[in-house]
Amino acid sequence: MLPKVDVPIYDLKLLSVDKKIRFRPFTVKEEKLFLMASESQDAESVLNTIKQVVNNCILSDISVDSLPVFDLEYLFLNLRARSISELVTLKYKCNNIVEEEKTCGNIVQFDLNLLDIKPTKESNHTNKIEINEKLGIVMKYPNFEMIEKYKDAKDSSVIVNLIIDCIDYIYDAENMYYSKDTSRQELEEFIDSLQTKELEKLKLFFESMPKIKKKLQFKCNKCNHEEDIDVEGIQSFFG
Repeated sequence: MLPKVDVPIYDLKLLSVDKKIRFRPFTVKEEKLFLMASESQDAESVLNTIKQVVNNCILSDISVDSLPVFDLEYLFLNLRARSISELVTLKYKCNNIVEEEKTCGNIVQFDLNLLDIKPTKESNHTNKIEINEKLGIVMKYPNFEMIEKYKDAKDSSVIVNLIIDCIDYIYDAENMYYSKDTSRQELEEFIDSLQTKELEKLKLFFESMPKIKKKLQFKCNKCNHEEDIDVEGIQSFFG
């Protein structure tokens, strides 16, 4: 019988989890799964493979499906870094206008350490939305299933439905009303009763929530144009 290969164990603190979780690097078999999904260029296939690989590698008792988008992305970046390499080579096209209506177009490559990427959030972010002095809503973060559910929807009801899906509970001076114990119709009626300015507070929750994002200093080696660029979303971190 062949000997077993010792696998290192790593710890990682997620924003949505109160304690560190433990994970192992993914194996050659799991890397093949991810490469096959990437080559298919099918977003749903890539997502399902990411969840499968993450689920295989987590050693702590935690539900991958319940993780917020930013924590699942953060975990996968760390998995990739520990399994293959911390460094990835990114490519960025210089959009500096050098002639009338013409851009430089030079492709610049630069290395990025995945372990330097952390979820970032706006300073004004909160998941507790005060409607008035006695009434408010506590929100939970959307997971990938919620995002996928509405990704192709184009009507104005998308944001309302996402808000309803992400309500943890509504509170007043006397009680807390959990969404799991409340009918969908009641929740819809509650949201419909809000003023526009109150709905904007709920939209701000999504706009300001943590994101996998990194600001990089870009300099073109052809036209010397310099600018700060924001690399955002898990797919942006793989060249």
